[in-house]
Amino acid sequence: MRRAGPRRLRVQLDPRHWPLLLTVPLTVAALVAGVATVTGQAVLARMEADQGRHLAALGAAFLDGLATAAQPAAVRADVWEAFDALDRASGQYEALRPTLSVEVLPDGSVLASSSPRVLRTGAALPRSLSDPADQAIASGSPAIDERAGRAVVARVLLEGGVPVGRLVAEADIGALLAERDAVVRALVLANIGIAALFAAAGALLVRRILLPTERLRHRLLEAAQGRRPEPLDAQAGSGPEHLALVNAWNGAVAAIAERDLMAGRLAREEGRAQLGRLTAAMAHEVNNPLGGLMTAVDTLSEYGDRRDIREEAVGLLRRGLDDIRKVVRAGLSSWKTGPGEAPLAAQDFEDLRLLIRHEVSRRGLTLDWRNDLPDGVRVDRTLARQIALNLLLNAAAASPPQGVLGFRAQGLSQGGAVIEVSDVGTGLPAEAESLLADPDGPPPSGGGLGLWTAARLARSQGGRITREPTPRGTRLVAELPVPSHAKEVAHAS
Repeated sequence: MRRAGPRRLRVQLDPRHWPLLLTVPLTVAALVAGVATVTGQAVLARMEADQGRHLAALGAAFLDGLATAAQPAAVRADVWEAFDALDRASGQYEALRPTLSVEVLPDGSVLASSSPRVLRTGAALPRSLSDPADQAIASGSPAIDERAGRAVVARVLLEGGVPVGRLVAEADIGALLAERDAVVRALVLANIGIAALFAAAGALLVRRILLPTERLRHRLLEAAQGRRPEPLDAQAGSGPEHLALVNAWNGAVAAIAERDLMAGRLAREEGRAQLGRLTAAMAHEVNNPLGGLMTAVDTLSEYGDRRDIREEAVGLLRRGLDDIRKVVRAGLSSWKTGPGEAPLAAQDFEDLRLLIRHEVSRRGLTLDWRNDLPDGVRVDRTLARQIALNLLLNAAAASPPQGVLGFRAQGLSQGGAVIEVSDVGTGLPAEAESLLADPDGPPPSGGGLGLWTAARLARSQGGRITREPTPRGTRLVAELPVPSHAKEVAHAS
């Protein structure tokens, strides 16, 4: 039980087991997010390039103006002239936002700076400025430090092709970086909003597309739970695939309804046929002793004063009435008792012997009867009699004239009953044998309805009917075990 929880959780987290209503919107959102990310990166790269070109243009303009005024000071090493040029340039180029401007001599010492308190004249240029300055001069573009929020521009001052110094300026690019961050935030929020919008639209679209399939799924679940399957209406706007599924389902529902209707009709016809055969048998069995009874009555009316004739006639009347009573009791026991109301006993099958006696005598058959069934077998009495009667009537119909009709009944070691019926006919047809293998299938279109009914009754009791090999004819064996609820009752008692 402890392992079942993590395994079930892994299955639930596996995207392959997610429903389409969740998978499709997430896939759409992921695709939109991926496209938006690529697009955003392209926009940011273009923006960064534009900002770099703009900053390079501003730096070049700043250095161009500053070089014109500061180069003579570098040639003469005039500190005050250099400071004046640096100070005026810092105020005139506010677009670049220079925070520090330095004029450096060829030996690396500071000639002048716009902030003398930070860099004094004669001091060495610190590495924090000299390294970015070297990088800017080598690349011809500003050296940007995004972490510090600054950019360094630099230019070599030449006089007659001879270096006389360098101009190094540090600019504040915090505003540019803030603008870029604002664009990034806007892109992220826009991407999230677009992805959520497309995911919601995808969920609604998938829900609409899968609505006919969802209705079909509910119908299948209802049918699996034993409910009567109902047809579906073709939804307007459904695609051809959904319409094909709905039409297939409606066709299956119509076929099932037609099969159930036919099965019910055939069952009623079989019931009427069995009732007719039983009625004919009872009428025959009653009519036979009635002739003798009428003869006895006529004899009594004429010779009633003679003791010997009177006693003989009365005995004939008593035997004839007793035969009629047995036939009537056998018919009542077949139709009066409901399923499951009484256990099976040997006398129940003895009554069947009377019911089929007319059919046996009409065909000139020899009845080989052996009833070893004990009393009190916990098997449904009515259904067992119906199974045996169906098998006997089928075997009698399949038997040739002057043939032998066999019947065996005995109990199982673990409870239940075994019924064996045999004949010496031409054998069991293949379509009839298929009914034994699949009694839950549709009823046969031709003959064999009695065998189909018997097989279904045996299956309903947890039993089965099989064909056993025999040199001639057919031998069918019906095994009827004790139902589980009957075993529980017996164990409790």
